[in-house]
Order: sequence, then C-alpha cells, then structure tokens
Amino acid sequence: EVLIPRGMFKPRTTRIILGKTMSLVNFSKVTKLFSENKRREKHKQELFQEVMLMVLSRVTRADSNIENVEIAKVQEVLKTELSQDISDAEIRTAASSEIFENQSLERYLATATRKLDERERMVIMASLASVIRSDQHIRGFELDFFDKVAMALRATPSEIAGLISE
Repeated sequence: EVLIPRGMFKPRTTRIILGKTMSLVNFSKVTKLFSENKRREKHKQELFQEVMLMVLSRVTRADSNIENVEIAKVQEVLKTELSQDISDAEIRTAASSEIFENQSLERYLATATRKLDERERMVIMASLASVIRSDQHIRGFELDFFDKVAMALRATPSEIAGLISE
C-alpha cells in the first residue's frame, strides 16, 4: 500500500491497493450510510404514525358503535402526539380500512412492532386507553381490542402502565 498525491490543483491523497485506486476523501460510503439512516428514521416515524392512526381509528369500531366523542378524542390524541390534523372522514375511513380484509390487525401489528421502540409502543397503548375511556363506557369488545393490540405489539406490563426507565 502506497500513498501518493494526486493532481496539482486538487490536492487529494489516493491509496493504491493491489492496482486499484480508492479515494480517501470521497466519503461516499459514509455519506450513503447517513442518508440510509435518515431514510430509515423517516420510514420508522411514518410507520409509527400509521400504526397510531390505524389502532385508534379501529378502536372506535370495536363495539360497532362509532360515537362522535370517540372520533373527537382520536383527533385530539393524533394532534397532541403526532402534530397531525386528521379529519372525521379520514378516521372513519381508516376505521373500516380494506387492509383488514387481507390481513388481520394482530398480524399487521405483529409485523410493525419489530420496528417500534418501547416509547412508541407505550404511546400507542396510552392513547388507546384514552380513546376507550372517552365515551365514559368501557365495553367488553373494547377491552378485547385493547388486549389484542397489547399482545400483538408485545407490549410489556410496564409499557402498558406507562412506566419507562430513564
């Protein structure tokens, strides 16, 4: 391995390894790594937002009785947690999404949970509990839905209780 200067006007050090040239100051691999991480983080955030919308909108249908107070609570939670303004119509559409004709909610969440961290699972569970309590009547269907979501997300008892280590 030999280091030689390359170019008079563009000082650049080049490493020659077994007849191949590799630039030391190109940083293409590092740059690619950072851009991939940004893309992954953006995808992860979008996944979290999608899971939140899907879970919260679906719970409004858990008892087959979508109440306006539940829709309003979903809107409030999504605004608070995601800074997203979602319309009544969008929530109702998400609640009856066709994705569940091909794949169950539990299966979808089990796949998504691999990419969600402890804090995101905790926010989903706390938000879900908040929506369930919004109409002052907790029904068996809603409790079943809560339990199914908790199991699919593999939420721990501490996450469900909102406890997180510092």
